[in-house]
Amino acid sequence: MLKESWESRIQRAECLAAKSDATNELLAFYAKLLRVQREIHEYLRSRRGWLPSGYLEQDLPVLRVMVPAVLRAVESSGPAALAEAAQFLLRTSEAELDQMLFEQWLQPSDLQFFAKAILQPYARWLAESGIRPGDRDLERKENYCPFCGGCPQLAVLHAREDSSESGGRDLMCSTCLTAWSYRRVVCAKCGEERPGKLGYYNCPEYEHVRIEACDTCRHYLKGIDLTRFGWAIPLVDEVAAASLDLWARERGYTKIELNLIGL
Repeated sequence: MLKESWESRIQRAECLAAKSDATNELLAFYAKLLRVQREIHEYLRSRRGWLPSGYLEQDLPVLRVMVPAVLRAVESSGPAALAEAAQFLLRTSEAELDQMLFEQWLQPSDLQFFAKAILQPYARWLAESGIRPGDRDLERKENYCPFCGGCPQLAVLHAREDSSESGGRDLMCSTCLTAWSYRRVVCAKCGEERPGKLGYYNCPEYEHVRIEACDTCRHYLKGIDLTRFGWAIPLVDEVAAASLDLWARERGYTKIELNLIGL
């Protein structure tokens, strides 16, 4: 089971931002975004006498308090287009912001940056509290998060001590950021198992990150191989290896779920 903290993600993003010329601005922004997500998570978990209900409508009065913090952070340090959108949302009514969050919660879209950024810490706290979403009636399949029904954001390869197989593979949820075990050689989108239909690609700069592509459904995600580099933080290293997304798109593959940065 993956054990990542907000702090470890922030530190990894800042470390990679200092080393990389190609993605340093992207990673520096992501580090700031992770900081405000950590603030949301800490605010929710520090509420005395309060636990989430698992119903967003009931929990929103608590979560809503932190929405302006996300918008202000993006306004001050985000890319121009996102900063402009944040300015607009800061002038938007509370009811409209609530609707934005409800729509994302019930019908997730990887294009809804602000709603996804706000809801990830909330969903993560639900998972840590063991309170399943009661109002998120999403289709449950093997390749969807067993806790909240979210799409996989990435795959994680790791050593499996209790098995003679080459290793284990987990998928990480794009909503609650939890991970669940998934078969190693199979497409995380359509379930294709024929090796001839599954392709892999990595680059020298990030040898522990690979594209996992399927020629049947033409979808892909990135796999983070912790057996090659155990210090990697999957959520951050997936963003850092942005050049791999370009490689995949140029060859006609569509990502199963865009990451929070939109790649």
